[in-house]
Amino acid sequence: MSQVQNLPLRERKIDIFFAIMFTLFALSAGVTDTMLAIGVPLTPDSANPMARSVYAYAIDADPLFLHPPVWMRIAVGLSAFVYAPFCLLLSYALVRGKNWIQFPATIYATSISVITGVIVFGVEFFGEPEWRTQNPAKFLAYNLPYVLVPLLLLARMRKPLPFARKF
Repeated sequence: MSQVQNLPLRERKIDIFFAIMFTLFALSAGVTDTMLAIGVPLTPDSANPMARSVYAYAIDADPLFLHPPVWMRIAVGLSAFVYAPFCLLLSYALVRGKNWIQFPATIYATSISVITGVIVFGVEFFGEPEWRTQNPAKFLAYNLPYVLVPLLLLARMRKPLPFARKF
């Protein structure tokens, strides 16, 4: 029985895109979500420049970030301490064509889409008034990639041996 060879990375350009995006997601979550998870105050006059930056984004686009309820701190804690490291592992596996990443990638893409896409988007658009975004365009510009890219990854990982075929 012959073993199927993976396509070289240059023939899997979508995997280059995914690797870049998931590395950026890991960096973003590693900074922003970590601050929120550990309770760094987001204020316009913070000594922490990242806290000021996140405050500038959150003041009109993401009120959940300014005064996160416990469930939101848990969700961003998951993002910072579980999903961010996984995104780095995922990026490595995508570049190297490691087929073992298929099942973990499917779990990640599904869970992040539910947490961000359903729960957070639901609260931001339909939840309590104090947590609703006042700037939907800005909120979507920042957050939609965190749902759409994992959904594309889910489609990429739908068949066995994802690196042995083009997407």
